[in-house]
Amino acid sequence: MSERIKTFAEFYQFYLTEHSKIGTRVFHFIGTLLVFFVIGYVIYSGKERFLWYVPIFGYGFAWLSHVIIEKNKPATFKYPLWSLISDFRLFFELLTGKQKFYSN
Repeated sequence: MSERIKTFAEFYQFYLTEHSKIGTRVFHFIGTLLVFFVIGYVIYSGKERFLWYVPIFGYGFAWLSHVIIEKNKPATFKYPLWSLISDFRLFFELLTGKQKFYSN
């Protein structure tokens, strides 16, 4: 990734290559699922103090998987918004079966 990516479509293809291992996808999926659980709990209970778990679960699981499993640097540091959008897109594509947990 030497030159700056200009479109989201191009970025998402790059994002998928950076998330090619099953463990990375599982960790991202679990982290994003926990983010939804926390947000749902906060909405249900009104206990906003638990919102600080959102970045811990969301980024913690993702970054840990990049260090331990994928052995690459998260794209979040260079493309923060596109990475966040891609995390949610991959989550829903895994949930619906459009993407698989294992890479071809």
